[in-house]
Amino acid sequence: MSTFVDTSAFYAVIDAADEMHPSAKTEWLRLLGDEPELCTTNYVLVETFALLQSRIGLDAVRLFSEEMTPVLRILWVDSSAHESAVELYLTANRRELSFVDCVSIQAMRSRGVRDVFCFDRHFSERGFLIHPTRQR
Repeated sequence: MSTFVDTSAFYAVIDAADEMHPSAKTEWLRLLGDEPELCTTNYVLVETFALLQSRIGLDAVRLFSEEMTPVLRILWVDSSAHESAVELYLTANRRELSFVDCVSIQAMRSRGVRDVFCFDRHFSERGFLIHPTRQR
């Protein structure tokens, strides 16, 4: 069994000032102990790096890179997966649904991943099981 980890979860784990930090930290530690595989895409990594740098700074990026990414299986997005995500993104026609979320959705679907650690309602709207259960 795998759990996909989204930018919203990574950010909440790292930023102690984030309102979701306590539940995110608890869930991250639980997953590290219980989950045989935590995965994410290279697109989520890019999004997380940019968010951390702009909101907190490079020390947060360094922490993320050195402490969190080594325990992840990175799902590398190829051109076919990228095009599939573009199609989903344009078909969904929802301004608040990000392209990176569409890439994540397609990556999870293609690999049969049902569980996602995030604070983003878009994943539950697409039928994924959200952990922890409270969302933004």
